[in-house]
Formats: sequence, structure tokens, C-alpha cells
Amino acid sequence: MVSQTQPVLILKGLLTFSVIATLIHFTDNYLYFEHYPQPAWISQFGIIRTWFLWTATGVLGYWFYKNQRFMLAQLCLLIYAFCGLSSLGHYLYGSMAEFSPKMHVLILADGLAGAGILGFVLWSFFFIERRIKTQS
Repeated sequence: MVSQTQPVLILKGLLTFSVIATLIHFTDNYLYFEHYPQPAWISQFGIIRTWFLWTATGVLGYWFYKNQRFMLAQLCLLIYAFCGLSSLGHYLYGSMAEFSPKMHVLILADGLAGAGILGFVLWSFFFIERRIKTQS
């Protein structure tokens, strides 16, 4: 049996990891903008603005989830999952050799964080949400 608090604690841990991973990577991307292979339409200001918008969406998703507003939570968290997953897009714009080891670690940590959030949303949608509702 899954208690109502277990998924919330799991989401909190995943979200904390994701916020930290994306903050470090997006800050590095901002500071070393010219070293990151990326599309021409991305700007330094856009990187910072996007991080704040995505992170606010993720935190809002957490709040909705904690308050059992599952549909809104899942929508916000799906959008937020893209924050980490989109970092893998760097690899579409440069060869592996163009990235420093630090860049690889930061990009992969972001991707892992996004995959974790996406996995949580799917897990919640198919398993947890229904159990919590039937226990209430």
C-alpha cells in the first residue's frame, strides 16, 4: 500500500535534484555561452529566463501534486521534465569532442533529472494517483 506522503517525498527529492542539476548546467551554459554548441536562436538571457520559467512550473507542479490536483500537477511536471531533457539537445549541434568533460556531466545530469521527473509523472499517472484516490 502506498501512503499519500510517499509519492510527495519522492517527487520532492527528484525535484530538488533537478533544480540543482539544471541550475548548475544553465549557469555554466550562461557563463561559458560561447563554448557550448547550440542553436543560433538561443541567447544568454534566454537561458536564464527559461530556467526561471521552467523551474517555477516544476515547483507549481509539486504544489499541485501535494494538494492532490493531479491533472494540473502532471501537466506542469511534464513541461518541467522538458527542462532537463532538452539539455540533451546540445548533442544535436556539436560533436562529442566539442564538449568538455564538465559539459558532458552537466548535460547528462540534466537529462537524467528530466527523465526522473518524466518517469515520476508516468508512475504517478498509472499507479499512484489511483491508489491514493481509492484510499481517501
